[in-house]
Amino acid sequence: MASHRSILDLVGNTPLVEVSELSPNPAARLFVKLEGQNPSGSVKDRVALAMVEDAEKAGLLRPGEPGQVLIEPSSGNTGIGLALVCRVKGYHLKVVLPSNVSPERRQLLEVWGAEIIESPGGEGSNGAVRMARDIAADHAEWVFLYQYANPANPRVHYEQTGPEIWRDCPEVTHFVAGLGTSGTLLGTGRYLKERNPSVQIWAVEPPAGEIVDGLRSLDDGFIPPIFDELGGAAMLDRKTVVRPRESVEWVRRLADSGVFAGLSSGAAMAGAARCAVQLPPGAQAAIVVVCADAGWKYLSSGAWTGDIDEVAERARSTIYF
Repeated sequence: MASHRSILDLVGNTPLVEVSELSPNPAARLFVKLEGQNPSGSVKDRVALAMVEDAEKAGLLRPGEPGQVLIEPSSGNTGIGLALVCRVKGYHLKVVLPSNVSPERRQLLEVWGAEIIESPGGEGSNGAVRMARDIAADHAEWVFLYQYANPANPRVHYEQTGPEIWRDCPEVTHFVAGLGTSGTLLGTGRYLKERNPSVQIWAVEPPAGEIVDGLRSLDDGFIPPIFDELGGAAMLDRKTVVRPRESVEWVRRLADSGVFAGLSSGAAMAGAARCAVQLPPGAQAAIVVVCADAGWKYLSSGAWTGDIDEVAERARSTIYF
């Protein structure tokens, strides 16, 4: 096995694992891409590293120079990924974080030395975005990468995630992922459709006004700029709504296959199951699902061991992703 000069060299090239035993349709094979294998444990390591490296190339960040500050809103994995990258590269990161995030989420940010600025929990990730934008406007000397509008976000998925899936599963017919910043869906989806225009891109989102960890509903009033700029409405073949209880149910089914994944992965799997059920008669499918992270950050939710309705209810008020 090759050695690596830096932990950051391990970002990407995550494994693809078949879990067709979970498929509700024998004509549909299911594959999960295990993004929890990235160094800080999620798909957002790709985006975090790409955004920082882009800022370095543009001269906004200067490697080795002390005192440089970044600010970013996050209710989930982007903040953790950025904290790891900034710790390794020597930058100071301030994360605007909803006050109702899970304890694992806060602790991981602290492990990597990020400074936490709390935003009102009731405003969710949209509130964190608003606060971060206001703070960044008052501190022009700080670097605001802003994942929701940063072109490095979808580009890294076009350059890495899409090619990895095509390499490992060239027979892919459907790609399913959660709708958050939309970078994973649009970057990966664009690459796959360029290789095979018939590949279907399915987005999983929560009902308007409800929390499903790591996902957002476009009906809640905030549409990520990259979604509009990249023609997200035209790119997506289908959006499907998944509720918290379904996320927990499918996280448990993934565990039956030995896959320890986070709650947004359960939501994505619920979407993939609907995709499998709705195949036209006689059709065959190879459905690839992004498992955005592993389950370690969700243990306090009780998702695998608690009463499923109680877990789903807690997920309405606590942000675990």
